[in-house]
Amino acid sequence: MKQPPKIDPSRARTRKLGALKRTVRKSQFATPLKAGATMRDFFAALPGMLAARELLDLARAIARARRAGRPFLLMMGAHPLKVGLAPLIVAMMRAGTITAVAANGAAAIHDFELAFAGRTSEDVAAELVHGRFGMVEETGAFVNEAARIAARDGLGFGAALGREMNRARLRYRSGSVFATAAAMALPATLHVTIGADIVHMHPRADGAAIGAASMADFHRLTAVVAGLARGVVLNLGSAVVMPEVFLKALNLARNLGHGARNFTAADMDFVRQYRPRMNVVERPTRGGGRGLMLTGHHELMLPLLAAAVNEELARMGPRGRARG
Repeated sequence: MKQPPKIDPSRARTRKLGALKRTVRKSQFATPLKAGATMRDFFAALPGMLAARELLDLARAIARARRAGRPFLLMMGAHPLKVGLAPLIVAMMRAGTITAVAANGAAAIHDFELAFAGRTSEDVAAELVHGRFGMVEETGAFVNEAARIAARDGLGFGAALGREMNRARLRYRSGSVFATAAAMALPATLHVTIGADIVHMHPRADGAAIGAASMADFHRLTAVVAGLARGVVLNLGSAVVMPEVFLKALNLARNLGHGARNFTAADMDFVRQYRPRMNVVERPTRGGGRGLMLTGHHELMLPLLAAAVNEELARMGPRGRARG
C-alpha cells in the first residue's frame, strides 16, 4: 500500500484572537455571591448563557404574558404535586400568573389526597405484594364520583373535582390546585388514560363517565390553546400524556381557524424526552414562537422559575415596563 505524504505542521496558518468572533465573553460569567444576598442578587449573578439565560428568558416571557393579559398554561404530571409544589402553583394562580392548568389523571388523585388528608403517595412495592396498592376507599369513591357528576352535569373532570372538593369543605382544600381553580373559575382540566390510575381499579369506576368528563376537558383545553398567541405554555413533568394531548388540542384549534401561534413553549423535567421536545417545544413553535427546554429536578426548578417571575414582575413595575 502506498504511504500517504508526510504532514508539515510548520506550514499551518494561524489567526489573531482579536480578529475572531467568540461565543463566550467574560461579561457573561457568574458573579460570586456574599452571604445574605437577595433573590434579585442571585439571578443577576447567574452566568448569562445556556440554561441560566433560558430560565430568565422563560421568566420574562411569563411576566410579559401576565402584564399583557395573555395566557400562561401550566401542563403537568402528578410528580410536581408529590414533591410539594402545590403551594407555589396555587400562589401563581391566585396572583394571576397561571391562567390555566392541565394535568394527567394521576394529578387528580394526589391533589384530592392532599386536600383531604394532607398526605399522599404510598409504597407501591410493599402494597403490590398483597394486592392492596391503590385500593383506597376515600380516593376511589371521591374521584370516581367527581367523574360521574362531570358527565351528568356536562362539566369537565377538573372543574367537577375542584367544585366537589370545595363543596365537601375538605380540610386542606386551600392548598389544592383544582379546588383553587374551581373557586377562581380558572380552566383546570384532567386528561385521563383509562386503566393508568389507581381509581380505575375501584368498584365505583365508570369508564363511560370518565371518558365523557375527560373528553369535555379536551375541548376546554382546546379553547385555552386557541388563545395562546403571545402567551406561554409550560410542560412540567409529563413525559407522554400532556405532550400528546397538547399537540392534538393545538391542531384542532388551528383547524378551527384560530391562529394559536407566536407563543413561548417550554418543557421542564429531570431528563429530556422525545415527546415533550417534539410535541411541546419544537413542532408547535415552527413558523413563529420560541421553544425552551430546561432540565432539572422539579422541586428546585419550579421554585427558581417562580422566584424569577416575581423578580421580573417587580422589575417591570405596575405599568409593565422594565425599570432599572
